[in-house]
Formats: sequence, C-alpha cells, structure tokens
Amino acid sequence: MHITNIDHIVLTVNDINVTVSFYEEVLGMISEISRKGRVSLTFGTQKINLHEKGKEFEPKIN
Repeated sequence: MHITNIDHIVLTVNDINVTVSFYEEVLGMISEISRKGRVSLTFGTQKINLHEKGKEFEPKIN
C-alpha cells in the first residue's frame, strides 16, 4: 500500500480555543469555522477537524 495523502483526521480536545491558538501560532495552520460551527485546522490540502471532549459530533469513534 502507498498512501499519498490523508483527507482529514479528527482530534478530540479539552479546549478548542487553546488548541487552535497552538496550531496557528506554533505550526502556522489556518483555522476555519463551518456554517454548522465546526472548527477545523488546515495545512495545504490536509485538514484536522476538532471535537470538544464530551461534545463530539456524530458519528464518533469511541
């Protein structure tokens, strides 16, 4: 198998604002908020979706 990219991953975090600040300031990622209020971080064509612990979006992995 040869993976060329990953469309997106999901991180469940304690505090979305703290997470966004770190990834933007330290790693230079760009945050986005969808019309539904979901927060993600992008870098190139890759994306990290953020879910707040205890308020995950469905479907979720346990």
